[in-house]
Amino acid sequence: MTEGPLDKDPATLVIAAFKGWSNAADASTDALEYLLEVWDVVSVTEIVRDEYYSYTDNRPEVFVSPDGQREIIWPQTMVHHVVTPSMPNTNIYIIVGDEPNLRWQQYCAELLSVINPLTPGLLITLGGMLAEVLHSRPIHVHGHATDPRIQESTGFEPSRYEGPVSILGVLQDELEGFGFETVSLWAAIPHYVAGDPCPKASLALLRGIEDVLDTAIPLDELVENARAWQTGADELAATDEDIADYVSSLEESSEAAELPEASGEAIAREFERYLRRRES
Repeated sequence: MTEGPLDKDPATLVIAAFKGWSNAADASTDALEYLLEVWDVVSVTEIVRDEYYSYTDNRPEVFVSPDGQREIIWPQTMVHHVVTPSMPNTNIYIIVGDEPNLRWQQYCAELLSVINPLTPGLLITLGGMLAEVLHSRPIHVHGHATDPRIQESTGFEPSRYEGPVSILGVLQDELEGFGFETVSLWAAIPHYVAGDPCPKASLALLRGIEDVLDTAIPLDELVENARAWQTGADELAATDEDIADYVSSLEESSEAAELPEASGEAIAREFERYLRRRES
């Protein structure tokens, strides 16, 4: 990255996504899990503490291995230190975890102790929201950025949102205190096909990261997964009468309103409504 929106690679890059209400259709965490497959992991720090979770709200899960052994997986956060040839001089951390229920400030302090942000850098947070959009259209990614250079290159604006926040917002605030610029990317996902993971939305989020960093990410496998998802959604819309009727009405209303689902302002309004609904 030589002449991209940031002029030069950030000294430290943090990319974060959390399971929970900000992760519709697993779009954001799946995007980072994919990124971990194509970038090289140097080390992993695991954060598992009872004081961060209410287990009646965020329950552990039990899995059975192929040899019949049962294992309980507790809510946790993994901080991966990774490298990529396209950004050789950047300390990159990918954070994927279960959103904590309790002690957010203490939790963020523990994350920062792993990242050790001695110099200013860049934080990118990812999220997925359910919206009244069509599965057949491109997944729109709504973004906010604090850095004027990123705003100019991407068209993102500073966030003017006021209201309840998730752990993503708290982490942004903490790292801004260390001089970090921050970017938030949210994918708008068709709510009527959101019961399963949505690789099309994960792909859109990763392309948003490419735009922000002006770097290329190997996306071939995810492109194929997104095509398969598209085919499945098309088949569902064709065979389920209720969904077919809904899609037809949504197409008509979209055309009549000159495709509001593709409008940045419309998505921004939907984004704010989504945040308030999930916290009310």
